Amino acid sequence: MNAIAVPISPFPLEPTATEAQAAIREEFAFFGDWSERYQYLIDLGRKLPALPEEWKTEEHRLHGCQSLVWIVAQGDAQRLDFHAISDSAIVSGLIYLALRVYSGRSAAEIAATEADYIADIGLAKHLSPTRSNGLSSLLAFIRDQARRRL
Repeated sequence: MNAIAVPISPFPLEPTATEAQAAIREEFAFFGDWSERYQYLIDLGRKLPALPEEWKTEEHRLHGCQSLVWIVAQGDAQRLDFHAISDSAIVSGLIYLALRVYSGRSAAEIAATEADYIADIGLAKHLSPTRSNGLSSLLAFIRDQARRRL
């Protein structure tokens, strides 16, 4: 069986999930309107490392999203890394933000961290219901993986 080349994760960018959320709030505060914020989300999504084709299977598919989303969790209670991508540019941006907050952290930190950045930057009000449901599914998956490792 061939070994899968695991993508190198750029996360975590900040020392803690709290600091990651503060950085996200600061970055989104620069933009005057939501068209600029959506463009920024799309740009962030393009920064996600490519996901190996071998991981784009039903086993790794995140259900609850209208878009196709694949996510893989690796690690243990000390450090949990997430690798994910979507076929949607905006959804990939949402994934980038979630991984920035949660990937590369301990299961305890992940489980203890609410995704406050979503309301703080106004994302909750500006996502379609299907994207909101998908984001909720993504965050639930991440937290569930952390709880399983605790």
